Amino acid sequence: MPGTAERCLRGRYVFFSVYLYSLARLISGSSPHGPASLIELQSAFKRSLQAGLAFLPEDGSDEEGGVRPGSPTEDIIALDFDDPRAVDFRNYMRTWYGKVPWSSIRKHEVYAWLSWSIYNAPFPSLESLPEDEQEILRSAMSMLEKRAGIAIPDGSNPDSSPLLLTLDPINVAWRPFVWYAFIAVGNSVLRQYLKVKWRASIGNYNGLEYILRMPLTRSWSPETGPHPIVFVHGLGLGLIQYNIFLTQLMEAIPDRPVLVPLHPHASQEIFHPRFLNPMNRHESADCLAGLLRELDWVEQHRADNGEKLDDEPKDGQRPTGVTMVSHSNGSFTHAWLLKAHPEMIYRSCFVDPVTFCSWEGDLCYNFIYRRCATGLELLMKYFVGMELGVANFLQRHFDWSANSLWFQDIPNACDPSKTKFFLGGKDDVVDAERVKRYLTSHGIRKGLWFDPHGRHGEALLSGGKGHKEILRWLREAS
Repeated sequence: MPGTAERCLRGRYVFFSVYLYSLARLISGSSPHGPASLIELQSAFKRSLQAGLAFLPEDGSDEEGGVRPGSPTEDIIALDFDDPRAVDFRNYMRTWYGKVPWSSIRKHEVYAWLSWSIYNAPFPSLESLPEDEQEILRSAMSMLEKRAGIAIPDGSNPDSSPLLLTLDPINVAWRPFVWYAFIAVGNSVLRQYLKVKWRASIGNYNGLEYILRMPLTRSWSPETGPHPIVFVHGLGLGLIQYNIFLTQLMEAIPDRPVLVPLHPHASQEIFHPRFLNPMNRHESADCLAGLLRELDWVEQHRADNGEKLDDEPKDGQRPTGVTMVSHSNGSFTHAWLLKAHPEMIYRSCFVDPVTFCSWEGDLCYNFIYRRCATGLELLMKYFVGMELGVANFLQRHFDWSANSLWFQDIPNACDPSKTKFFLGGKDDVVDAERVKRYLTSHGIRKGLWFDPHGRHGEALLSGGKGHKEILRWLREAS
Protein backbone atom coordinates (compact mmCIF):
# COMPACT_ATOMS: atom_id res chain seq x y z
CA MET A 1 0.00 0.00 0.00
CA PRO A 2 1.45 3.39 -0.90
CA GLY A 3 1.93 5.83 1.93
CA THR A 4 0.08 9.12 2.39
CA ALA A 5 2.94 11.19 0.94
CA GLU A 6 3.15 9.01 -2.14
CA ARG A 7 -0.60 9.17 -2.73
CA CYS A 8 -0.48 12.95 -2.36
CA LEU A 9 2.36 13.18 -4.85
CA ARG A 10 0.52 10.99 -7.33
CA GLY A 11 -2.57 13.16 -6.89
CA ARG A 12 -0.57 16.27 -7.72
CA TYR A 13 0.81 14.68 -10.87
CA VAL A 14 -2.68 13.63 -11.93
CA PHE A 15 -4.01 17.14 -11.26
CA PHE A 16 -1.15 18.73 -13.23
CA SER A 17 -1.70 16.32 -16.13
CA VAL A 18 -5.36 17.33 -16.28
CA TYR A 19 -4.36 20.99 -16.06
CA LEU A 20 -1.81 20.57 -18.88
CA TYR A 21 -4.36 18.75 -21.00
CA SER A 22 -6.90 21.54 -20.53
CA LEU A 23 -4.33 24.14 -21.58
CA ALA A 24 -3.46 22.14 -24.67
CA ARG A 25 -7.16 21.89 -25.56
CA LEU A 26 -7.49 25.64 -24.99
CA ILE A 27 -4.89 26.50 -27.65
CA SER A 28 -5.86 23.74 -30.09
CA GLY A 29 -8.40 25.95 -31.82
CA SER A 30 -7.73 28.61 -34.41
CA SER A 31 -5.61 31.68 -33.80
CA PRO A 32 -7.30 34.14 -31.40
CA HIS A 33 -6.01 37.11 -33.40
CA GLY A 34 -7.42 38.23 -36.71
CA PRO A 35 -5.32 39.45 -39.61
CA ALA A 36 -3.53 42.78 -39.57
CA SER A 37 -4.84 45.72 -41.58
CA LEU A 38 -5.34 44.85 -45.23
CA ILE A 39 -3.23 47.78 -46.42
CA GLU A 40 -0.33 46.72 -44.22
CA LEU A 41 -0.59 43.11 -45.35
CA GLN A 42 -0.72 44.03 -49.02
CA SER A 43 2.34 46.23 -48.55
CA ALA A 44 4.24 43.46 -46.74
CA PHE A 45 3.28 40.90 -49.39
CA LYS A 46 4.45 43.20 -52.16
CA ARG A 47 7.73 43.89 -50.37
CA SER A 48 8.34 40.17 -49.94
CA LEU A 49 7.93 39.72 -53.70
CA GLN A 50 10.17 42.71 -54.44
CA ALA A 51 12.96 41.40 -52.23
CA GLY A 52 15.67 40.04 -54.50
CA LEU A 53 14.37 41.71 -57.66
CA ALA A 54 16.97 44.48 -57.80
CA PHE A 55 20.33 43.59 -59.32
CA LEU A 56 22.42 44.30 -56.25
CA PRO A 57 25.93 42.88 -55.79
CA GLU A 58 25.90 40.18 -53.12
CA ASP A 59 29.50 40.70 -52.04
CA GLY A 60 28.74 43.96 -50.26
CA SER A 61 31.50 45.61 -52.25
CA ASP A 62 30.14 49.13 -51.90
CA GLU A 63 31.56 51.29 -49.16
CA GLU A 64 29.66 51.23 -45.89
CA GLY A 65 27.08 53.98 -45.87
CA GLY A 66 26.92 54.12 -49.67
CA VAL A 67 23.56 54.67 -51.32
CA ARG A 68 22.03 51.64 -53.04
CA PRO A 69 18.71 51.09 -54.74
CA GLY A 70 16.51 49.05 -52.44
CA SER A 71 14.40 46.15 -53.66
CA PRO A 72 11.13 47.88 -52.74
CA THR A 73 11.74 50.38 -55.57
CA GLU A 74 11.53 47.60 -58.15
CA ASP A 75 8.41 46.93 -60.21
CA ILE A 76 7.00 43.42 -60.12
CA ILE A 77 7.26 42.45 -63.76
CA ALA A 78 6.74 39.09 -65.43
CA LEU A 79 10.08 37.30 -65.30
CA ASP A 80 11.22 34.67 -67.74
CA PHE A 81 11.02 31.10 -66.47
CA ASP A 82 14.80 30.67 -66.49
CA ASP A 83 15.55 34.12 -65.02
CA PRO A 84 17.79 33.44 -61.98
CA ARG A 85 15.51 35.61 -59.85
CA ALA A 86 12.48 33.52 -60.81
CA VAL A 87 14.36 30.26 -60.26
CA ASP A 88 15.45 31.41 -56.81
CA PHE A 89 11.92 32.54 -55.93
CA ARG A 90 10.36 29.22 -56.94
CA ASN A 91 12.99 27.32 -54.99
CA TYR A 92 12.35 29.08 -51.68
CA MET A 93 8.57 29.22 -52.21
CA ARG A 94 8.63 25.40 -52.17
CA THR A 95 9.49 25.65 -48.47
CA TRP A 96 5.92 26.78 -47.75
CA TYR A 97 4.76 23.50 -49.34
CA GLY A 98 7.05 21.14 -47.47
CA LYS A 99 9.74 21.46 -50.16
CA VAL A 100 7.82 19.41 -52.70
CA PRO A 101 8.86 19.79 -56.37
CA TRP A 102 7.56 23.04 -57.85
CA SER A 103 5.86 21.13 -60.66
CA SER A 104 3.50 19.48 -58.15
CA ILE A 105 2.08 22.76 -56.77
CA ARG A 106 -1.39 23.71 -57.99
CA LYS A 107 -3.45 26.87 -57.90
CA HIS A 108 -5.88 25.74 -55.18
CA GLU A 109 -3.01 25.19 -52.71
CA VAL A 110 -1.47 28.56 -53.59
CA TYR A 111 -4.80 30.28 -53.00
CA ALA A 112 -5.00 28.46 -49.65
CA TRP A 113 -1.58 29.82 -48.71
CA LEU A 114 -2.54 33.34 -49.83
CA SER A 115 -5.79 33.16 -47.87
CA TRP A 116 -3.85 32.23 -44.75
CA SER A 117 -1.15 34.87 -45.22
CA ILE A 118 -3.63 37.67 -45.93
CA TYR A 119 -6.79 36.74 -44.01
CA ASN A 120 -5.52 34.13 -41.53
CA ALA A 121 -8.44 32.03 -42.70
CA PRO A 122 -8.93 28.64 -44.41
CA PHE A 123 -9.69 28.58 -48.12
CA PRO A 124 -12.80 26.61 -49.20
CA SER A 125 -12.94 27.80 -52.83
CA LEU A 126 -12.51 31.06 -54.70
CA GLU A 127 -16.15 31.23 -55.75
CA SER A 128 -17.41 30.95 -52.17
CA LEU A 129 -15.63 34.15 -51.09
CA PRO A 130 -16.96 37.72 -51.36
CA GLU A 131 -16.08 39.55 -54.57
CA ASP A 132 -13.64 41.92 -52.91
CA GLU A 133 -11.69 39.03 -51.35
CA GLN A 134 -11.68 37.20 -54.66
CA GLU A 135 -10.21 40.24 -56.37
CA ILE A 136 -7.48 40.62 -53.74
CA LEU A 137 -6.51 36.96 -53.97
CA ARG A 138 -6.49 37.07 -57.79
CA SER A 139 -4.27 40.15 -57.71
CA ALA A 140 -1.88 38.47 -55.26
CA MET A 141 -1.83 35.34 -57.45
CA SER A 142 -1.01 37.42 -60.53
CA MET A 143 1.94 39.10 -58.81
CA LEU A 144 3.19 35.76 -57.48
CA GLU A 145 3.05 34.18 -60.94
CA LYS A 146 4.96 37.11 -62.44
CA ARG A 147 7.63 36.74 -59.77
CA ALA A 148 7.81 32.96 -60.32
CA GLY A 149 8.11 33.34 -64.08
CA ILE A 150 5.36 30.83 -64.78
CA ALA A 151 1.60 30.45 -64.55
CA ILE A 152 0.60 28.03 -61.81
CA PRO A 153 -1.56 25.18 -63.14
CA ASP A 154 -5.24 25.05 -62.23
CA GLY A 155 -6.61 22.31 -60.02
CA SER A 156 -5.56 20.85 -56.72
CA ASN A 157 -2.92 18.47 -55.41
CA PRO A 158 -3.35 17.44 -51.75
CA ASP A 159 0.23 16.15 -51.74
CA SER A 160 1.45 19.76 -52.00
CA SER A 161 -0.62 21.21 -49.17
CA PRO A 162 0.84 24.48 -47.83
CA LEU A 163 2.08 25.17 -44.31
CA LEU A 164 -0.68 27.19 -42.64
CA LEU A 165 1.06 27.90 -39.39
CA THR A 166 -1.77 29.42 -37.34
CA LEU A 167 -4.44 27.12 -38.81
CA ASP A 168 -2.74 23.73 -38.78
CA PRO A 169 -3.10 21.40 -35.76
CA ILE A 170 -0.77 22.45 -32.98
CA ASN A 171 2.17 20.20 -32.07
CA VAL A 172 2.77 19.87 -28.32
CA ALA A 173 5.00 17.49 -26.37
CA TRP A 174 4.14 16.92 -22.72
CA ARG A 175 6.43 18.00 -19.87
CA PRO A 176 6.28 16.63 -16.31
CA PHE A 177 5.41 18.82 -13.36
CA VAL A 178 8.98 18.70 -12.06
CA TRP A 179 10.25 20.21 -15.33
CA TYR A 180 8.10 23.31 -15.00
CA ALA A 181 8.71 23.48 -11.26
CA PHE A 182 12.47 23.44 -11.85
CA ILE A 183 12.20 26.28 -14.38
CA ALA A 184 9.96 28.38 -12.14
CA VAL A 185 12.22 27.95 -9.12
CA GLY A 186 15.39 28.43 -11.16
CA ASN A 187 14.24 31.68 -12.75
CA SER A 188 12.98 32.95 -9.39
CA VAL A 189 16.34 32.22 -7.74
CA LEU A 190 18.21 33.96 -10.57
CA ARG A 191 16.03 37.04 -10.19
CA GLN A 192 17.07 37.22 -6.55
CA TYR A 193 20.70 36.58 -7.47
CA LEU A 194 20.68 39.54 -9.89
CA LYS A 195 19.11 41.71 -7.20
CA VAL A 196 21.83 40.84 -4.72
CA LYS A 197 24.81 40.62 -7.07
CA TRP A 198 24.08 43.67 -9.25
CA ARG A 199 21.55 45.57 -7.15
CA ALA A 200 19.10 45.02 -9.98
CA SER A 201 15.44 45.81 -9.56
CA ILE A 202 12.49 43.72 -10.73
CA GLY A 203 9.72 45.84 -12.18
CA ASN A 204 6.44 45.68 -14.04
CA TYR A 205 5.27 48.26 -16.54
CA ASN A 206 1.70 47.74 -17.73
CA GLY A 207 2.16 43.98 -17.64
CA LEU A 208 5.70 43.98 -19.06
CA GLU A 209 8.01 42.49 -16.46
CA TYR A 210 11.67 43.44 -16.56
CA ILE A 211 15.02 43.41 -14.79
CA LEU A 212 16.89 46.70 -14.53
CA ARG A 213 20.54 47.04 -13.54
CA MET A 214 21.61 50.64 -13.07
CA PRO A 215 25.35 51.43 -13.09
CA LEU A 216 26.92 51.43 -9.67
CA THR A 217 28.35 54.90 -10.28
CA ARG A 218 25.76 57.58 -9.63
CA SER A 219 27.30 59.97 -12.14
CA TRP A 220 25.50 58.34 -15.08
CA SER A 221 22.77 60.35 -16.78
CA PRO A 222 20.85 59.80 -20.03
CA GLU A 223 22.05 63.17 -21.35
CA THR A 224 25.79 62.62 -20.89
CA GLY A 225 26.34 58.95 -20.05
CA PRO A 226 26.74 55.97 -22.40
CA HIS A 227 23.55 54.80 -24.05
CA PRO A 228 21.62 52.19 -22.01
CA ILE A 229 21.49 48.60 -23.24
CA VAL A 230 18.25 46.70 -23.75
CA PHE A 231 18.66 42.92 -24.16
CA VAL A 232 15.71 40.93 -25.53
CA HIS A 233 16.07 37.19 -25.04
CA GLY A 234 14.79 34.40 -27.27
CA LEU A 235 12.88 31.16 -26.78
CA GLY A 236 14.09 28.69 -24.21
CA LEU A 237 14.38 28.73 -20.43
CA GLY A 238 14.50 32.43 -19.66
CA LEU A 239 17.14 33.52 -17.15
CA ILE A 240 18.33 29.94 -16.70
CA GLN A 241 19.42 29.96 -20.32
CA TYR A 242 20.76 33.53 -20.50
CA ASN A 243 22.13 34.03 -17.00
CA ILE A 244 25.80 33.50 -17.93
CA PHE A 245 25.63 35.93 -20.84
CA LEU A 246 23.82 38.54 -18.75
CA THR A 247 26.34 38.20 -15.94
CA GLN A 248 29.24 38.66 -18.34
CA LEU A 249 27.46 41.57 -20.01
CA MET A 250 27.06 43.38 -16.69
CA GLU A 251 30.65 42.64 -15.72
CA ALA A 252 32.03 43.84 -19.05
CA ILE A 253 29.90 46.99 -19.25
CA PRO A 254 29.40 48.34 -15.72
CA ASP A 255 29.10 52.00 -16.72
CA ARG A 256 25.59 52.01 -18.20
CA PRO A 257 22.13 50.65 -17.42
CA VAL A 258 21.05 47.21 -18.63
CA LEU A 259 17.34 46.49 -19.14
CA VAL A 260 16.06 42.95 -19.73
CA PRO A 261 12.36 42.58 -20.62
CA LEU A 262 11.06 39.19 -19.46
CA HIS A 263 8.81 37.07 -21.64
CA PRO A 264 7.16 34.20 -19.71
CA HIS A 265 5.61 32.71 -22.85
CA ALA A 266 9.11 32.28 -24.28
CA SER A 267 10.57 30.95 -21.01
CA GLN A 268 8.33 27.95 -20.27
CA GLU A 269 6.95 29.63 -17.12
CA ILE A 270 3.66 27.77 -17.12
CA PHE A 271 2.53 29.19 -13.79
CA HIS A 272 2.71 32.79 -15.03
CA PRO A 273 -0.69 34.40 -15.77
CA ARG A 274 0.46 35.51 -19.24
CA PHE A 275 1.99 32.17 -20.21
CA LEU A 276 -0.59 31.58 -22.95
CA ASN A 277 -1.36 35.25 -23.55
CA PRO A 278 1.80 36.80 -25.05
CA MET A 279 1.87 40.47 -25.89
CA ASN A 280 1.20 41.20 -29.53
CA ARG A 281 3.40 43.56 -31.51
CA HIS A 282 1.43 46.72 -30.67
CA GLU A 283 1.18 45.98 -26.96
CA SER A 284 4.82 44.95 -26.77
CA ALA A 285 6.15 47.97 -28.66
CA ASP A 286 3.93 50.41 -26.75
CA CYS A 287 4.84 48.94 -23.35
CA LEU A 288 8.56 48.95 -24.08
CA ALA A 289 8.39 52.48 -25.50
CA GLY A 290 6.44 53.66 -22.47
CA LEU A 291 8.97 52.08 -20.12
CA LEU A 292 11.88 53.76 -21.94
CA ARG A 293 10.09 57.11 -21.64
CA GLU A 294 9.41 56.53 -17.96
CA LEU A 295 13.10 55.79 -17.41
CA ASP A 296 13.86 59.05 -19.26
CA TRP A 297 16.12 57.24 -21.73
CA VAL A 298 14.43 58.56 -24.88
CA GLU A 299 12.92 61.79 -26.12
CA GLN A 300 9.15 62.21 -26.10
CA HIS A 301 8.86 62.65 -29.88
CA ARG A 302 5.17 61.84 -30.10
CA ALA A 303 2.17 62.69 -28.00
CA ASP A 304 -0.37 60.06 -27.02
CA ASN A 305 -2.49 60.99 -30.05
CA GLY A 306 0.43 60.28 -32.39
CA GLU A 307 1.26 63.90 -33.21
CA LYS A 308 4.90 64.95 -33.20
CA LEU A 309 6.14 67.12 -30.37
CA ASP A 310 8.68 69.93 -30.64
CA ASP A 311 11.43 68.34 -28.58
CA GLU A 312 13.50 66.75 -31.35
CA PRO A 313 17.25 66.82 -30.62
CA LYS A 314 18.67 70.19 -31.61
CA ASP A 315 21.75 70.60 -33.80
CA GLY A 316 24.83 69.55 -31.88
CA GLN A 317 22.76 67.96 -29.10
CA ARG A 318 23.64 64.38 -28.20
CA PRO A 319 20.87 62.04 -29.39
CA THR A 320 19.17 59.93 -26.79
CA GLY A 321 18.04 56.36 -27.32
CA VAL A 322 19.15 52.87 -26.40
CA THR A 323 21.45 50.20 -27.71
CA MET A 324 19.15 47.26 -28.39
CA VAL A 325 20.55 43.73 -28.43
CA SER A 326 18.24 40.90 -29.44
CA HIS A 327 18.77 37.18 -29.76
CA SER A 328 16.80 34.84 -31.98
CA ASN A 329 13.07 35.21 -31.25
CA GLY A 330 13.87 38.47 -29.46
CA SER A 331 14.56 39.99 -32.87
CA PHE A 332 10.77 40.09 -33.39
CA THR A 333 10.40 42.49 -30.45
CA HIS A 334 13.40 44.37 -31.81
CA ALA A 335 11.64 44.66 -35.18
CA TRP A 336 8.36 45.77 -33.60
CA LEU A 337 10.04 48.64 -31.75
CA LEU A 338 12.03 49.64 -34.83
CA LYS A 339 8.85 49.86 -36.88
CA ALA A 340 6.84 51.71 -34.25
CA HIS A 341 9.50 53.93 -32.65
CA PRO A 342 12.72 53.93 -34.72
CA GLU A 343 13.92 57.12 -33.04
CA MET A 344 14.22 55.28 -29.72
CA ILE A 345 16.94 52.90 -30.92
CA TYR A 346 20.35 54.53 -31.26
CA ARG A 347 22.25 51.30 -32.01
CA SER A 348 21.07 47.80 -32.98
CA CYS A 349 22.73 44.43 -32.48
CA PHE A 350 21.04 41.36 -33.98
CA VAL A 351 22.34 37.97 -32.81
CA ASP A 352 20.99 34.94 -34.73
CA PRO A 353 18.06 37.07 -35.96
CA VAL A 354 14.95 35.27 -37.18
CA THR A 355 13.20 38.42 -38.39
CA PHE A 356 15.05 38.68 -41.71
CA CYS A 357 13.81 36.64 -44.68
CA SER A 358 11.12 35.13 -42.44
CA TRP A 359 8.73 35.53 -45.37
CA GLU A 360 10.65 32.74 -47.11
CA GLY A 361 9.37 30.05 -44.76
CA ASP A 362 12.62 28.52 -43.47
CA LEU A 363 11.93 29.54 -39.87
CA CYS A 364 8.45 27.98 -39.76
CA TYR A 365 9.48 24.87 -41.66
CA ASN A 366 12.66 24.18 -39.66
CA PHE A 367 11.16 24.82 -36.25
CA ILE A 368 7.70 23.30 -36.63
CA TYR A 369 7.33 21.04 -39.66
CA ARG A 370 10.70 19.57 -40.55
CA ARG A 371 11.33 15.95 -39.70
CA CYS A 372 14.33 15.70 -37.41
CA ALA A 373 17.40 14.26 -39.09
CA THR A 374 19.94 14.79 -36.29
CA GLY A 375 19.97 14.48 -32.54
CA LEU A 376 20.43 18.24 -32.19
CA GLU A 377 17.35 18.93 -34.29
CA LEU A 378 15.34 16.46 -32.18
CA LEU A 379 16.47 18.07 -28.91
CA MET A 380 15.71 21.57 -30.18
CA LYS A 381 12.28 20.57 -31.42
CA TYR A 382 11.28 18.64 -28.27
CA PHE A 383 12.70 20.91 -25.58
CA VAL A 384 11.81 24.21 -27.27
CA GLY A 385 9.63 24.03 -30.36
CA MET A 386 7.01 21.61 -29.00
CA GLU A 387 6.77 23.07 -25.50
CA LEU A 388 3.23 24.28 -24.75
CA GLY A 389 3.92 28.02 -24.42
CA VAL A 390 6.36 28.15 -27.32
CA ALA A 391 4.00 26.17 -29.57
CA ASN A 392 1.15 28.49 -28.63
CA PHE A 393 3.23 31.56 -29.47
CA LEU A 394 4.56 30.25 -32.77
CA GLN A 395 1.49 28.38 -34.00
CA ARG A 396 -1.32 30.59 -32.74
CA HIS A 397 0.17 34.07 -32.33
CA PHE A 398 2.58 34.25 -35.26
CA ASP A 399 2.15 37.42 -37.35
CA TRP A 400 4.40 37.07 -40.39
CA SER A 401 3.95 40.62 -41.68
CA ALA A 402 4.70 42.20 -38.30
CA ASN A 403 7.61 39.84 -37.66
CA SER A 404 9.29 40.54 -41.01
CA LEU A 405 11.95 43.23 -40.86
CA TRP A 406 13.31 44.77 -44.03
CA PHE A 407 16.67 46.43 -44.46
CA GLN A 408 14.99 49.80 -45.07
CA ASP A 409 13.37 49.65 -41.61
CA ILE A 410 16.74 49.85 -39.81
CA PRO A 411 18.22 53.31 -39.18
CA ASN A 412 21.94 53.50 -40.03
CA ALA A 413 21.91 49.88 -41.19
CA CYS A 414 25.14 50.27 -43.17
CA ASP A 415 27.02 52.01 -40.37
CA PRO A 416 28.96 49.25 -38.56
CA SER A 417 29.27 51.41 -35.44
CA LYS A 418 25.48 51.70 -35.23
CA THR A 419 24.27 48.31 -36.49
CA LYS A 420 25.79 44.84 -36.10
CA PHE A 421 24.59 41.45 -37.31
CA PHE A 422 25.81 38.06 -36.00
CA LEU A 423 25.06 34.92 -38.02
CA GLY A 424 26.18 31.30 -37.81
CA GLY A 425 26.50 29.29 -41.01
CA LYS A 426 25.35 26.07 -39.27
CA ASP A 427 22.19 27.63 -37.83
CA ASP A 428 19.45 24.97 -37.61
CA VAL A 429 16.63 27.50 -37.21
CA VAL A 430 17.10 29.89 -40.15
CA ASP A 431 18.94 29.70 -43.45
CA ALA A 432 21.84 31.92 -42.43
CA GLU A 433 23.33 31.89 -45.91
CA ARG A 434 20.17 33.46 -47.33
CA VAL A 435 20.02 36.05 -44.55
CA LYS A 436 23.68 36.85 -45.21
CA ARG A 437 22.95 37.18 -48.91
CA TYR A 438 20.03 39.52 -48.19
CA LEU A 439 22.13 41.76 -45.94
CA THR A 440 25.26 41.88 -48.08
CA SER A 441 23.21 42.64 -51.20
CA HIS A 442 22.13 45.84 -49.43
CA GLY A 443 25.66 46.89 -48.57
CA ILE A 444 26.25 45.28 -45.16
CA ARG A 445 29.89 44.28 -45.00
CA LYS A 446 31.81 45.51 -41.97
CA GLY A 447 28.67 45.30 -39.86
CA LEU A 448 28.24 41.57 -40.47
CA TRP A 449 29.92 38.93 -38.29
CA PHE A 450 29.51 35.58 -40.02
CA ASP A 451 30.88 32.37 -38.53
CA PRO A 452 30.66 29.65 -41.21
CA HIS A 453 30.70 26.93 -38.55
CA GLY A 454 28.60 28.74 -35.92
CA ARG A 455 25.35 27.26 -34.65
CA HIS A 456 22.27 28.96 -33.29
CA GLY A 457 23.13 30.64 -29.98
CA GLU A 458 26.86 29.95 -30.23
CA ALA A 459 27.74 33.64 -30.47
CA LEU A 460 26.48 34.10 -26.90
CA LEU A 461 28.66 31.33 -25.46
CA SER A 462 31.48 32.46 -23.19
CA GLY A 463 34.96 32.42 -24.68
CA GLY A 464 33.91 32.27 -28.32
CA LYS A 465 35.01 34.81 -30.91
CA GLY A 466 31.43 35.91 -31.51
CA HIS A 467 30.87 36.46 -27.80
CA LYS A 468 34.02 38.60 -27.55
CA GLU A 469 33.01 40.59 -30.61
CA ILE A 470 29.55 41.32 -29.17
CA LEU A 471 31.03 42.69 -25.96
CA ARG A 472 33.71 44.65 -27.87
CA TRP A 473 31.07 46.24 -30.11
CA LEU A 474 28.90 47.17 -27.14
CA ARG A 475 31.85 48.79 -25.37
CA GLU A 476 33.30 50.67 -28.32
CA ALA A 477 30.80 53.54 -28.43
CA SER A 478 28.99 55.52 -25.77
